[in-house]
Amino acid sequence: MKKEIIFAFAAFFMMSLSTITGVYAGEDKKDDMIAIIDEKADISGDGKEDFVSIKGIRYEDDSDFLREVYIQIQASNGEKYKAKLEAGFDPQLQFIDMNQDGIKDLFISVETGGSGGVSNYYLYSLKDFELTDLTVPETVMMTTNFEDDYKASTIIQETGDTYTFDLKTRAKDYEKLGLYSKGRLNEPMELMVDPYSTLKPVKLKDGTNGLRGLQRISGANHADSIAFIESQWKYVNEQWALNSVKVIDIESSKQK
Repeated sequence: MKKEIIFAFAAFFMMSLSTITGVYAGEDKKDDMIAIIDEKADISGDGKEDFVSIKGIRYEDDSDFLREVYIQIQASNGEKYKAKLEAGFDPQLQFIDMNQDGIKDLFISVETGGSGGVSNYYLYSLKDFELTDLTVPETVMMTTNFEDDYKASTIIQETGDTYTFDLKTRAKDYEKLGLYSKGRLNEPMELMVDPYSTLKPVKLKDGTNGLRGLQRISGANHADSIAFIESQWKYVNEQWALNSVKVIDIESSKQK
């Protein structure tokens, strides 16, 4: 009987200790959260300001890298909203109406820290106190290839336009890398197309707000930059539509 009482007391003690430890662990995690951005704006459309924060948890105390990033909203109706973003550096926030409904949306960028200066981008609406992920446009779809005689080409799938790049100034490097043999391509090889290095709100020709994206096209490696793809997008009928696209040939010898 005494043993049963002792075991029961020990089990109760361990459960109590576990509960206390859990509470403190939760508090520690909460205390690790730091405010990166605190702003106010009417994003619900009721004419009253909502409180918007971007918060994060650092990877280490002296690190600028945020292993967790959140957008948190204290709305004017008393409700709270939250969305988790990808880990990264230096979050940025803009209030701008991107879906043409007359109410400001949340446009957010978070640097990934990867090569090429790539960032992750987000677009949220809180119209009528409903948090909606409007998403951002996908990158421009294209088909790319190296070709014989130190050339390369890309076809923009949305428009069908073809662009050819003259890369003869890089012939020696390509030969050393084994990409070419006396001007002939040794094997089929695609170019490298990066995600958006930048995606920024812009004013379109019709006076509405849109997004302008910039992507880099590289050859044998990321340092072998060949061209940039500049695209403009407009939010139409609850989806992104390509408004215009331009290929900027770094060698200034673009052919269409």
